[in-house]
Amino acid sequence: MGSNDVIQACTRNLSQKLTQLTMSQSQCTIYRVHKHLRNVNMKAYEPEVVSIGPYHRDKDNLTMMEDKKLCYLHLLLQRKNESIENYVAAIEPFEFEARKCYAEPISLNAVEFIEMLVLDGCFIIDLVRKCNMIYLREKNDSIFLMDWIINSLQRDLMLFENQVPFFILCKLFDLIEVPNQHSRLIYLLLNFFNSLFPGKVYRDSKDRSSAEVIKHLLDLIHSNWHPSFDWLDFEKNKKSEKKRWRFVNNATELRETNVKFKRIEGISLFDIRFQDGNMLLAPLTIEDRTESLFRNLMAYEQYFGDSQISYVTDYVKFLDCLIDSSRDVSILSWHGIIDNWLGDDEVVANMFNKLTDSIAGPGIRFVYADVFEDVNKHCNRRRNKWMAKLRRNYMNSPWAVISILFAVVLLLLTVAQTVCSILQVV
Repeated sequence: MGSNDVIQACTRNLSQKLTQLTMSQSQCTIYRVHKHLRNVNMKAYEPEVVSIGPYHRDKDNLTMMEDKKLCYLHLLLQRKNESIENYVAAIEPFEFEARKCYAEPISLNAVEFIEMLVLDGCFIIDLVRKCNMIYLREKNDSIFLMDWIINSLQRDLMLFENQVPFFILCKLFDLIEVPNQHSRLIYLLLNFFNSLFPGKVYRDSKDRSSAEVIKHLLDLIHSNWHPSFDWLDFEKNKKSEKKRWRFVNNATELRETNVKFKRIEGISLFDIRFQDGNMLLAPLTIEDRTESLFRNLMAYEQYFGDSQISYVTDYVKFLDCLIDSSRDVSILSWHGIIDNWLGDDEVVANMFNKLTDSIAGPGIRFVYADVFEDVNKHCNRRRNKWMAKLRRNYMNSPWAVISILFAVVLLLLTVAQTVCSILQVV
């Protein structure tokens, strides 16, 4: 083979591989969390009761729910008096498209892969329908007899690695309910996840949940939980891209510089403002599933953050700045901003101190850049710096405060005695 032949052959092979790589990367929507992120807290990304999709399939601790999936499918077919063949036939043409959604090669053959999609998809759809329509539930359904199972299912179904493509759910929903009513499916899913959110959810009038663009359930959650765009819009963030900003101090130090924390019933949990020395924050409930939710949403933003604002990552980083110790948690709890269901303030502080480990960001489009700038301007005013120094050096304990008060009283008595002496002489 001549030199030109070798060049042409290599060019064709590399061009073909590059084309395949580009097509594969553009269609991947379901990844495994990378090693550095996973090692910070592996359990946050692992399902507790149910495996969805191929990544956690056949794990011993999840086998009980596999029987439940079969039971749900059996009862679904009985209710509708249909054959399972209709469901398999609806999914089979999309096997290749569904495989391309997974970033890693799937070892399952065609039969196993399609069976998994049908079983997992029907389970999710029937579960959220039963949550919304009580009459569909069986009397002895253990899922609805024990609250902890529903809580664990809500957690597991949003995990980054525990997903099936959303278009598969839409195809199955067309058979289970009315065709092409995917807004109904979205409504049922969001209703199911409602109690998982640790803070107020803002949904504007714009349709940000079109079934055609939703990647999976975690993507659905992310697209329906964001700041209110009446105060946070893309143009505002574009203006702050070139702005240099620095992090703010923790809650204890901010309070020393006359920053007051106030709870507001905001439109969204992510709506944080700073006005006239007041930091306004919406209440945040912290319970067992909160860390897992934040971690998976941040992992999602790590993979799909180039075309959007990473507001979950930015919000968590904001709280990481405010919280260094249990004392900071106590301050925020006292003002009704943190509702700590874990009980121990130290546990909450440790959680936020580790949440952003191995997370890239915040980037140049940091959501709270303007808030940080305003807070730092306030703290750098001479009067506030003087107050912070006074509180830190002379009022950092009850005994120090008592000593200062005693000294002030003594000074006043001395002045009063001096004035009386002068008046007697006069």
